[in-house]
Amino acid sequence: MEIKTHREINPKYSGVPLAVETDKFASVILELTEEMKADEKGLVHGGFIFSAADYCSMLAVNHPNVVLAKAEVKFLKPAVVGEHIVFEGIVIEKNENKRTVEVQGKNEQNEIIFTGKFYCVITPKHVLD
Repeated sequence: MEIKTHREINPKYSGVPLAVETDKFASVILELTEEMKADEKGLVHGGFIFSAADYCSMLAVNHPNVVLAKAEVKFLKPAVVGEHIVFEGIVIEKNENKRTVEVQGKNEQNEIIFTGKFYCVITPKHVLD
């Protein structure tokens, strides 16, 4: 499993890669911690869920210059501190330098809590160069 993109991302907030198949598939696991909670009941802020799903989509493409251009997402069930969410991303469309990745996030009961389409672009050089 060679990771070619987002190599300095913090796994504490964006998840730990489980599998990477360049330009095909990736999976990431995110442990939901106290730092992520939005309220006293332990509801996890959706931004952390989105971050892990986005990271999963980047890994599915796995190119050093891949960036996110657009995302269409649905939060289907709440996520709670203490859970582990597994995200799986599949590249469903390739068009020159563009990729579309479908991502699902599932809780430990195998319930889908998140779905999304991530529209990625591979730039000729790093976006900050």
